Amino acid sequence: MSELFDSYRSIYDETVQGSIRFSGLKHDFFLKAKAEFLRRVVVERGLGPDGSGVRALDVGCGVGVLHPFLKGAFASLDGCDISPDSILRAREENPGVMYKVCSSLTLPYDNGVFDLAFASCVVHHVPPASWLAFVREMRRVLRPGGVACIIEHNPYNPLTRLAVFRCPFDRDAVLLSAAKTASLLQMTGFTNIRSEHFLLLPSGRPFARKVERMLARLPLGAQYVSSARA
Repeated sequence: MSELFDSYRSIYDETVQGSIRFSGLKHDFFLKAKAEFLRRVVVERGLGPDGSGVRALDVGCGVGVLHPFLKGAFASLDGCDISPDSILRAREENPGVMYKVCSSLTLPYDNGVFDLAFASCVVHHVPPASWLAFVREMRRVLRPGGVACIIEHNPYNPLTRLAVFRCPFDRDAVLLSAAKTASLLQMTGFTNIRSEHFLLLPSGRPFARKVERMLARLPLGAQYVSSARA
């Protein structure tokens, strides 16, 4: 798996854009929506009004394309990934983020050191037999009361399935529903689990976001966020 993502280090952005070109949207649109969601989770989960005291971890960060959109969202941000070449690029482009290569399912961090751990479109790349171990590791590195946030593709959205089909490094992806992600969180000891679907409308305007939140419980949006407390 690391070799696959190493090979896309320099063309990751172009490859993703190619898979979603039919939508007429830029990759930045999706990244901004995810960053907005993470900022909101920090506030709504009581981690702080502005993230100023939050230490966050991006599990499976890849080349760090999400990180420019998270500037100022947390007191500190760490990222880890199995792809050494992806981490090299991430370090070059995001000098304010602390990165580590993670060569196994065991995260290279001590117990209970983070307030927030999130994984953005990563779990579908993990073999299903290792899903529980992956989520369990996220819980291990969180402090008591910390928050995990898993962002994933919605398998019930046909356009999402088309984008995954068109993306070459998603060829072995196994999509999981919000219900399945919530089940994994519950089985690994997380509580207060919430799931919301988003990216239903091709607009970032406040009214569009408000409509999406009204429909968030329905499996309509292109992606979903499941969050829970350790």
